[in-house]
Amino acid sequence: MSQPRRCEWAPEGDPEYLAYHDLEWGVPLHEETKLFEMLTLEGAQAGLSWSTILHKREGYRRAFAGFDVARVARFSDRDVERLLADPGIVRNRLKVGSTVTNARAVLALRDAGDGLDALLWSFTGGVPLVNRWKALQDIPSETPDSQAMSKELKRLGFRFVGPTVCYAFMQACGMVNDHLTTCFRYEELRTTPAG
Repeated sequence: MSQPRRCEWAPEGDPEYLAYHDLEWGVPLHEETKLFEMLTLEGAQAGLSWSTILHKREGYRRAFAGFDVARVARFSDRDVERLLADPGIVRNRLKVGSTVTNARAVLALRDAGDGLDALLWSFTGGVPLVNRWKALQDIPSETPDSQAMSKELKRLGFRFVGPTVCYAFMQACGMVNDHLTTCFRYEELRTTPAG
Protein backbone atom coordinates (compact mmCIF):
# COMPACT_ATOMS: atom_id res chain seq x y z
CA MET A 1 0.00 0.00 0.00
CA SER A 2 1.47 3.37 -0.99
CA GLN A 3 1.96 6.18 1.50
CA PRO A 4 -0.17 9.32 1.16
CA ARG A 5 1.61 12.33 -0.28
CA ARG A 6 2.83 14.62 2.49
CA CYS A 7 4.62 17.94 2.88
CA GLU A 8 8.29 17.68 1.94
CA TRP A 9 9.40 18.37 5.52
CA ALA A 10 7.74 15.27 7.02
CA PRO A 11 10.47 12.60 7.21
CA GLU A 12 9.28 9.12 6.22
CA GLY A 13 11.51 7.24 8.70
CA ASP A 14 10.30 8.94 11.89
CA PRO A 15 6.89 7.65 13.07
CA GLU A 16 6.58 10.33 15.78
CA TYR A 17 7.25 13.10 13.27
CA LEU A 18 4.83 11.59 10.73
CA ALA A 19 2.10 11.34 13.38
CA TYR A 20 2.71 15.00 14.27
CA HIS A 21 2.37 16.02 10.61
CA ASP A 22 -0.65 13.82 9.93
CA LEU A 23 -2.65 14.41 13.10
CA GLU A 24 -1.62 17.71 14.71
CA TRP A 25 0.21 20.21 12.53
CA GLY A 26 -2.21 22.72 11.11
CA VAL A 27 -5.23 21.55 13.12
CA PRO A 28 -6.95 24.60 14.69
CA LEU A 29 -6.29 24.76 18.44
CA HIS A 30 -8.27 26.83 20.91
CA GLU A 31 -7.59 25.23 24.30
CA GLU A 32 -5.38 27.46 26.45
CA THR A 33 -3.20 24.62 27.77
CA LYS A 34 -2.43 23.39 24.25
CA LEU A 35 -1.79 26.91 22.96
CA PHE A 36 0.60 27.53 25.86
CA GLU A 37 2.33 24.23 25.16
CA MET A 38 2.84 25.04 21.50
CA LEU A 39 4.02 28.58 22.24
CA THR A 40 6.57 27.09 24.65
CA LEU A 41 7.73 24.41 22.23
CA GLU A 42 8.03 26.79 19.29
CA GLY A 43 10.07 29.19 21.45
CA ALA A 44 12.26 26.30 22.61
CA GLN A 45 12.89 25.37 18.99
CA ALA A 46 14.57 28.70 18.20
CA GLY A 47 18.00 27.77 16.79
CA LEU A 48 17.25 24.03 16.93
CA SER A 49 15.44 21.47 14.80
CA TRP A 50 11.77 20.68 15.34
CA SER A 51 12.75 17.01 15.58
CA THR A 52 14.82 17.78 18.70
CA ILE A 53 11.87 19.48 20.37
CA LEU A 54 9.30 16.93 19.26
CA HIS A 55 11.35 14.11 20.76
CA LYS A 56 11.60 16.03 24.05
CA ARG A 57 7.90 16.87 24.15
CA GLU A 58 7.04 14.40 26.92
CA GLY A 59 9.97 15.75 28.91
CA TYR A 60 8.53 19.24 28.53
CA ARG A 61 5.09 18.09 29.63
CA ARG A 62 6.57 16.46 32.71
CA ALA A 63 8.88 19.39 33.52
CA PHE A 64 6.20 22.06 33.06
CA ALA A 65 3.32 20.41 34.96
CA GLY A 66 1.44 19.38 31.83
CA PHE A 67 1.56 23.03 30.75
CA ASP A 68 -0.88 23.99 33.50
CA VAL A 69 -0.53 27.77 33.21
CA ALA A 70 -1.34 28.55 36.85
CA ARG A 71 1.15 25.99 38.16
CA VAL A 72 3.95 27.11 35.82
CA ALA A 73 3.32 30.76 36.74
CA ARG A 74 4.14 29.85 40.35
CA PHE A 75 7.53 28.34 39.47
CA SER A 76 10.32 29.92 41.50
CA ASP A 77 13.97 30.56 40.72
CA ARG A 78 14.65 27.26 42.48
CA ASP A 79 12.29 25.49 40.05
CA VAL A 80 14.14 27.07 37.13
CA GLU A 81 17.46 25.80 38.51
CA ARG A 82 15.95 22.31 38.87
CA LEU A 83 14.76 22.42 35.26
CA LEU A 84 18.18 23.46 34.02
CA ALA A 85 19.44 20.06 35.19
CA ASP A 86 16.64 18.15 33.42
CA PRO A 87 17.93 16.31 30.31
CA GLY A 88 14.31 15.87 29.15
CA ILE A 89 14.17 19.49 27.96
CA VAL A 90 16.43 22.01 26.27
CA ARG A 91 18.47 23.36 29.17
CA ASN A 92 18.70 26.97 28.16
CA ARG A 93 18.18 29.45 31.00
CA LEU A 94 16.51 32.08 28.83
CA LYS A 95 14.11 29.59 27.25
CA VAL A 96 13.20 27.95 30.57
CA GLY A 97 12.73 31.35 32.21
CA SER A 98 10.60 32.56 29.31
CA THR A 99 8.15 29.71 29.87
CA VAL A 100 7.55 30.88 33.44
CA THR A 101 7.34 34.51 32.32
CA ASN A 102 4.89 33.58 29.56
CA ALA A 103 2.68 31.64 31.97
CA ARG A 104 2.48 34.76 34.14
CA ALA A 105 1.60 36.83 31.06
CA VAL A 106 -1.22 34.39 30.23
CA LEU A 107 -2.59 34.81 33.77
CA ALA A 108 -2.39 38.59 33.42
CA LEU A 109 -4.45 38.29 30.22
CA ARG A 110 -7.04 36.27 32.11
CA ASP A 111 -7.12 38.83 34.93
CA ALA A 112 -7.72 41.57 32.35
CA GLY A 113 -10.78 39.66 31.16
CA ASP A 114 -9.14 38.56 27.94
CA GLY A 115 -7.89 35.15 27.03
CA LEU A 116 -4.93 33.72 25.20
CA ASP A 117 -7.16 32.06 22.60
CA ALA A 118 -9.03 35.24 21.70
CA LEU A 119 -5.83 37.26 21.54
CA LEU A 120 -3.92 34.83 19.34
CA TRP A 121 -6.77 34.12 16.94
CA SER A 122 -7.48 37.85 16.56
CA PHE A 123 -4.49 38.03 14.20
CA THR A 124 -6.32 35.86 11.66
CA GLY A 125 -9.79 37.27 12.23
CA GLY A 126 -10.74 34.20 14.26
CA VAL A 127 -10.53 31.78 11.33
CA PRO A 128 -7.71 29.78 9.73
CA LEU A 129 -6.03 31.47 6.78
CA VAL A 130 -5.72 29.06 3.86
CA ASN A 131 -2.59 29.43 1.76
CA ARG A 132 -1.82 27.69 -1.52
CA TRP A 133 1.87 26.81 -1.36
CA LYS A 134 3.12 24.40 -4.01
CA ALA A 135 6.72 24.07 -2.75
CA LEU A 136 8.45 24.30 0.61
CA GLN A 137 10.64 27.20 -0.53
CA ASP A 138 7.49 29.27 -1.21
CA ILE A 139 6.44 29.29 2.46
CA PRO A 140 7.56 32.46 4.26
CA SER A 141 9.30 32.34 7.64
CA GLU A 142 7.21 35.27 8.87
CA THR A 143 4.27 37.38 7.70
CA PRO A 144 2.72 40.73 8.60
CA ASP A 145 0.29 38.79 10.84
CA SER A 146 3.09 37.02 12.72
CA GLN A 147 4.96 40.32 13.03
CA ALA A 148 1.86 41.95 14.55
CA MET A 149 1.36 38.97 16.90
CA SER A 150 5.00 39.13 17.99
CA LYS A 151 4.82 42.85 18.66
CA GLU A 152 1.66 42.51 20.76
CA LEU A 153 2.88 39.50 22.72
CA LYS A 154 6.14 41.30 23.53
CA ARG A 155 4.15 44.36 24.62
CA LEU A 156 2.20 42.09 26.99
CA GLY A 157 5.42 40.74 28.52
CA PHE A 158 5.85 37.46 26.59
CA ARG A 159 9.36 36.34 25.63
CA PHE A 160 10.81 34.14 22.88
CA VAL A 161 7.99 35.24 20.60
CA GLY A 162 9.75 36.74 17.60
CA PRO A 163 7.90 36.93 14.27
CA THR A 164 9.44 33.65 13.00
CA VAL A 165 8.51 31.81 16.21
CA CYS A 166 5.01 33.30 15.97
CA TYR A 167 4.61 32.16 12.37
CA ALA A 168 5.74 28.61 13.19
CA PHE A 169 3.25 28.72 16.07
CA MET A 170 0.46 29.90 13.75
CA GLN A 171 1.23 27.03 11.37
CA ALA A 172 1.33 24.44 14.14
CA CYS A 173 -1.92 25.63 15.74
CA GLY A 174 -3.90 25.82 12.51
CA MET A 175 -4.18 29.59 12.36
CA VAL A 176 -2.80 29.16 8.86
CA ASN A 177 -3.05 26.10 6.64
CA ASP A 178 0.47 25.84 5.28
CA HIS A 179 0.34 22.22 4.18
CA LEU A 180 1.50 22.10 0.59
CA THR A 181 -1.38 21.85 -1.87
CA THR A 182 -0.02 18.43 -2.90
CA CYS A 183 -0.24 17.12 0.69
CA PHE A 184 -3.24 14.96 1.62
CA ARG A 185 -3.79 17.09 4.75
CA TYR A 186 -4.23 20.32 2.78
CA GLU A 187 -7.72 19.48 1.50
CA GLU A 188 -8.75 17.74 4.73
CA LEU A 189 -7.97 20.85 6.77
CA ARG A 190 -9.24 23.29 4.14
CA THR A 191 -12.68 21.70 4.28
CA THR A 192 -12.78 21.18 8.06
CA PRO A 193 -14.94 23.78 9.81
CA ALA A 194 -13.07 25.97 12.28
CA GLY A 195 -13.53 24.73 15.82
